[in-house]
Amino acid sequence: MAMKTLLACLMNRENADAVLACAVPLARAHGAHLIGLHTVEALLVYPGIAIHVPDATFRSFNESQAEEAKAIETIFERHTANEDFASEWRLVKAEASTAATRMIESAHAADVVIMPQEDNSVARADQSNAQERVIREGGRPVIIVPTGYEGAELGSNIVLGWSDTRQAARAAHDALLVAQKGCDINILRVASRKTDEMKDFDAIDLAAMFDRHGHKAKTTLRERAGDDVAEVLMKQAFEQGADMIVTGAFGHTRVYDFVIGAVTHTLLTDAKVPVLFSA
Repeated sequence: MAMKTLLACLMNRENADAVLACAVPLARAHGAHLIGLHTVEALLVYPGIAIHVPDATFRSFNESQAEEAKAIETIFERHTANEDFASEWRLVKAEASTAATRMIESAHAADVVIMPQEDNSVARADQSNAQERVIREGGRPVIIVPTGYEGAELGSNIVLGWSDTRQAARAAHDALLVAQKGCDINILRVASRKTDEMKDFDAIDLAAMFDRHGHKAKTTLRERAGDDVAEVLMKQAFEQGADMIVTGAFGHTRVYDFVIGAVTHTLLTDAKVPVLFSA
């Protein structure tokens, strides 16, 4: 499987460098077309509210948006200027929609999407929950890059969070889009109690599939021992020096996720290495 279109959602100048530090080596390794997408926020005036917005306010708002977009475009050009792969700067107005809606539209034609970890200290109001929406609604695998990440090139050492779910199966095959040749892939199942690793036939079959693609796969079974599943995944990634975690996303209903919490939400906010999510 080959990745040929990579969409980098450059939401703010504060996290653009981290996203591109992951996106550019991926595009280079796979000869992919890299799209740098930034959405321009709309100044919304809600019907039924009797308020006059002075021209100076509109002008100041538009100028600040143009300044932010230009700063991010400059960062994009700095990262891609000396590269051989094709790169494209895409500036889109959100207009009456949220930023996530515009990102989802562009995601539909991408092989992989890459976004920054949510940071409420710099995110615009219309960017709220954009990462979750793109993962849920974009139909494409999404790599979330931690704030300030300066780690290794992605795709040579992967932890795959495995369970008997549709989302996990999709994530396993989406991993082939980003895995480098001869990638080390650790298929990790987190169990609530001790079980026989040699009887984990699904994981063993998956390892054989990766081997046929030329990767070096193994299976690992770890007990939760009171830890959250996300914590076990992050510990495993740290211990083996993984450059990325791959996992299925949002395997429960929105109500369950809101009340109980879930692995996806923890990884979205707390992971210290990039995480590829497939929903």
